[in-house]
Amino acid sequence: MGADLRLAGPPSLGLPEDVLRTARRIAADTGAEITVTDDPVEAVRGVDFVHTDVWVSMGEPADVWTSRVEELLPYRVDAELMAHSGEGTRFMHCLPAYHDDATVIGAQIAAHTGVSGGLEVAHDVFESPSSIVFDQAENRLHSIKALLVATLA
Repeated sequence: MGADLRLAGPPSLGLPEDVLRTARRIAADTGAEITVTDDPVEAVRGVDFVHTDVWVSMGEPADVWTSRVEELLPYRVDAELMAHSGEGTRFMHCLPAYHDDATVIGAQIAAHTGVSGGLEVAHDVFESPSSIVFDQAENRLHSIKALLVATLA
């Protein structure tokens, strides 16, 4: 679609080479750029949107939590990281988010890992004016309804 994409994370959790190769081929045809980095500040500098996802999925065993959180903690979207992105950057998350310890799973993860105040996103970013997570969820709802109508028609 011609949109530049930056992916940040530890190399051990990177995309498979065949997926990255296909994405880069498509990007070349559309004029887009794909950047893969392990530096979160480099990834967010000057972007329009910062998007993250959960690090620990519901139902994953607790023995995964500690290693996953340790590996991903440098990529946590907090106010400091958002400040590197520039003015006007919006925050996105596909939800559910572990942005505080108020949920059962969020509290369990915080107790198990010692990280509180949010995992993949800090509570202050999740609740900030730059956060458009609920608009994003609403748009997804309408897209899903349209797919259902098209499928059932």
